[in-house]
Amino acid sequence: MSDVTIKQLAQVLGMPVDRLLTQLGEAGMKFSDPEQVISSTEKVKLLGFLRRTHGKNDVAPEADDSSPRQITLKRRKISELKVATPGGRGAPSSAKTVNVEVRAKRTYVKRSVIAEEASAEPEREDALRKLHESAQQREHEESERVDLEHRRQEEARQRAEEEARREAEAERARLEAQAAAEARAAEAQAPQRPVEEERHVPADNEFVEASDKNAPDPASVQRIDQHSLGMILPRIHEPRKRDKKPVAVAAAPAPAPAPAPAPSSGADRGKARHGHQDRDDMPGGKRFAAGELHLSEADRARRSNKRGKANKGSSRDAARSGSPASAGAHGFSRPTAPVVREVVVGDANVVAELAQKMAVKGSEVVKALFKMGVMATINQTIDLDTAVLVVEELGHKPVEASDQGAEAALAAHTQNAELDGERSLRPPVVTIMGHVDHGKTSLLDYIRRTKVASGEAGGITQHIGAYHVETPKGVITFLDTPGHAAFTSMRARGAQSTDIVVLVVAADDGVMPQTQEAVQHARAAKVPLIVAVNKMDKSDANPDNVKQGLGNLEVIPEEWGGDTPFVPVSAKTGLGIDALLDAILVQAEVMELTAVKDGPASGVVIESALDRGRGPVATVLVQQGTLKRGDFVVCGIEYGRMRALIDETGKTVQEAGPSIPVQVLGLSGVPEAGDDFVVVADERLAREVAAERQLKRRETRMVSKANRLEDIMALMGQASEQQTLNILVKADVQGSVQALRESLSQIGNENVKVNVIAAGVGGITESDATLAAASKALLIGFNVRADASARKVIDTAGLDVRYFSIIYDVIDQVKQAASGLLGVEVREEIIGTAQVRDVFRSSKFGAVAGCMVVEGTVKRSKPIRVLRNNTVIFQGELESLRRFKELVDEVRSGMECGIAVKQYNDVKVGDQIECFERIEVARTL
Repeated sequence: MSDVTIKQLAQVLGMPVDRLLTQLGEAGMKFSDPEQVISSTEKVKLLGFLRRTHGKNDVAPEADDSSPRQITLKRRKISELKVATPGGRGAPSSAKTVNVEVRAKRTYVKRSVIAEEASAEPEREDALRKLHESAQQREHEESERVDLEHRRQEEARQRAEEEARREAEAERARLEAQAAAEARAAEAQAPQRPVEEERHVPADNEFVEASDKNAPDPASVQRIDQHSLGMILPRIHEPRKRDKKPVAVAAAPAPAPAPAPAPSSGADRGKARHGHQDRDDMPGGKRFAAGELHLSEADRARRSNKRGKANKGSSRDAARSGSPASAGAHGFSRPTAPVVREVVVGDANVVAELAQKMAVKGSEVVKALFKMGVMATINQTIDLDTAVLVVEELGHKPVEASDQGAEAALAAHTQNAELDGERSLRPPVVTIMGHVDHGKTSLLDYIRRTKVASGEAGGITQHIGAYHVETPKGVITFLDTPGHAAFTSMRARGAQSTDIVVLVVAADDGVMPQTQEAVQHARAAKVPLIVAVNKMDKSDANPDNVKQGLGNLEVIPEEWGGDTPFVPVSAKTGLGIDALLDAILVQAEVMELTAVKDGPASGVVIESALDRGRGPVATVLVQQGTLKRGDFVVCGIEYGRMRALIDETGKTVQEAGPSIPVQVLGLSGVPEAGDDFVVVADERLAREVAAERQLKRRETRMVSKANRLEDIMALMGQASEQQTLNILVKADVQGSVQALRESLSQIGNENVKVNVIAAGVGGITESDATLAAASKALLIGFNVRADASARKVIDTAGLDVRYFSIIYDVIDQVKQAASGLLGVEVREEIIGTAQVRDVFRSSKFGAVAGCMVVEGTVKRSKPIRVLRNNTVIFQGELESLRRFKELVDEVRSGMECGIAVKQYNDVKVGDQIECFERIEVARTL
């Protein structure tokens, strides 16, 4: 209902204006002019007054339900943003304007709606409470019913077991009574034997001859099979006897008592006593087959046939036997189905051993590999994936080898330590990343109050530095990574070992290639990012340019609605350092970083080096537990006992907790950067784990990488003229070795390649110099030098040794050396062209061409070509170049001359004489 005037309301109600004014006055509202506006509230007040006047209850009118319950306001704001776009080749960069539209939405709800919801809340809570009580009651009743059912089932099961036990006892008693009755009946029917027969009881390995005179009852004599007992009887040599035909035993209804036999000779008594008969009483001929009971009937038949005439009775025995296996010449039976074996495969598999596991010939495995495109012999090693494919190709089932050695024991030990320990808060590990010369080390230097950047070669960081800083706001561990393109693996290793990445971007330089790479490493490691916009003290600082550049990389600032904090700082003046530390600690508090403090330590190797006086030195970051002096540690393929722990200031400490970097001494060798280290109980386990890892690494390196068929075809396409530059690299730390190896291996093209034959940590030794001399390699020392014995070999062999301290110089020098192997390229450059206008005959020179130089310069000392219809018909030299009658050395464009071509007289009008020169150009990569 909208606001109207009193006059308009009187017209709507159909009453005079004066009367309406009178009623309004009686209702307590002062209106005197018909043009005055009356509001909705005043209309409701008038309506209530009129209702009371006419005797009706004063009931507040209900609100108009047609009015909206809530109102949503939308606002849209459009602003402009300038974006810098790089120009093309030689063109300056330009800027374009982008419209940024910001939309906002706000909703307003009536108070009456909120009051209604508040009044309905107690009723809803009461209904939910009753529903919860009824659900609990149903659950209680259901649990009682299930318990009762379980008790009933248990009682029924016990009754069934009791009945089964009683039935079994009754059956056993019945069988015992029946056996006793049968035994009494057998004793009553047994024949009376002589005293000598009763005294002799046949042994288990004796056989009683069956006859119709003294055959015992089959029920009373029990035959024992020696094969079932696993027995092998000794071979008894006795004279050959004449074979007797087996006598069939006739079953009699009631066996009569046999008369006592007559006294026999001693030989017969011995034969009867020991039971040695003709051994023809079982199917298959002779029972023992020369005393070898472990042979089958088919093997006995085959061996009997091999004896030939020396054992004539065996053929008759085999003929009498009813065994079908004795019919063939051998007992081999063809398998009815292919035999599928489970073949254990590992990371490295020798082809011959793999064939032995599958019970096939080695040539079959080599043939299968050849069909798969892998060129390997039976003595070569193949990897796990190739072994799985070839095993499946030959119809067997591959099974991956399970590690049950010292490595498994170490893993179980580490897992139990992490599960049993109590977790507590730990300091955050922050990695400083960014482009080279953007102030990463200077920013960390200001925080640490030291001068580290000034000590670096060339003002750039060459390796990872690890420091922990005790600030007033808490302890923070910093990892400083290099910004040069060659140290990609270092930045990746730092991002994987960190909790938070601080990306340093110079405000006067903007986003650079290594900045983009640092963002990619942080995303791959799934760690939060904080951007420090450095060099804000400079006059040309432009932080908006930095935000725009990182916005293109999907790194959105918080003020733009993103989740990445941007902190303006200055490593020179200290601007924003406190704000940066606050942002780091807030992010760490949100992440709730915890670790097990009490227990064996584990972590990662940040950097490693070989010190001449202290031996192998490794910088490690403890991630779990506490590393103490004297602990036994396994670090990659190296192991040892911690002789000393040194912090970043050079002080010796006794222990290091989680998130604390320290230098450790006492390892057996220099570990690789990025290896994990674990504290073990004793030195024996550490030595076994290190030995297993070293063996596995050696087997992995034995796997041939260039034995693919496509690789061989690619090598066949390369020319044999490709040059190779061998390089031997020695550096001070392991990280620099990796960076140099990767950077130098990428130098080269189809004509020359760089081969890093060896790379290691430490100074150049005599063995390194000897290897370089044998391989004709270039020796590169990065922050290291050659010792006295190595210098002797270098001087004797005349090796080229170059020392560097900045990685830029290493890459440039190697590129120059590789370019020197390419040699020079001979190019032909046309310097002038002359057109033949007329031909004259000379008694001295023959045909002389009258020419006009149309382009460039024609020189007498340069070779020429004669072209006819743009086709070369002759190539030679000038015999004479004259202008008028004078002999000249050169004729320029636009001038006439006479040219006599040496040993060529077939010049015609319209031909072109082209003068050119050959120049040598040095090849570059």
